[in-house]
Amino acid sequence: MPPNYDHIEVPKDRQKLKFQMKVPQFLGTARPIKMTKRLDLIRGEEEIHRDLLLQQYGIIARRGGMLRHGHMEMIRMTIARKIDISKMFAIWRIDAPWKPITKKGQGKRMGGGKGSIDHYTTPIKAERVIIEVGGKCTFEEVKPILKMLAEKLPFPADAVSHEMLVARREEEERLERENLNRYTFKYIVQNNMIGCHKWIKNIDKVYFGKIRTEKVRWM
Repeated sequence: MPPNYDHIEVPKDRQKLKFQMKVPQFLGTARPIKMTKRLDLIRGEEEIHRDLLLQQYGIIARRGGMLRHGHMEMIRMTIARKIDISKMFAIWRIDAPWKPITKKGQGKRMGGGKGSIDHYTTPIKAERVIIEVGGKCTFEEVKPILKMLAEKLPFPADAVSHEMLVARREEEERLERENLNRYTFKYIVQNNMIGCHKWIKNIDKVYFGKIRTEKVRWM
């Protein structure tokens, strides 16, 4: 039997993704602030925006990274061209670029203070949902579109469905529950066995080797 989509309603005013501003809008004469690197914004796992609200399909990051405005425009234009707006729609699950990235001019000497703002980015943590696609469609219909978008992002990402996401997390919980070896990496780090605190990274003392931030590709 074909799947039943009677419980799904396609919104009439938001089938396509909304345009994201390239530069944040400041009130009045407020000056744009500058920030440090703040790599803690892309380290570790996402704790809030990690589930599919529509319980259908979406793109989830496997590692942390930064999304620029060009990446968001690529996602928005691809979704606008590929999906059938009569039965499908998409929503953003991330904010517009807000983190300032500074840069100095080519060939400029060291010193002279922090450089001027070059562009803005959106920090993404692992397991963060980037976009969701829903409507009266199957995963086989949207998988090529989502997979193509995931491969173009500056960090590893997966095209998943709600069933795949639930099965993946249940499998992780099962493996952790049925593990017979009590000397896990987390146990070793917490008890400072073989003096590991002297040579492991500080980030491993917090996330216990589960999530590592790969080198960000600035496009």
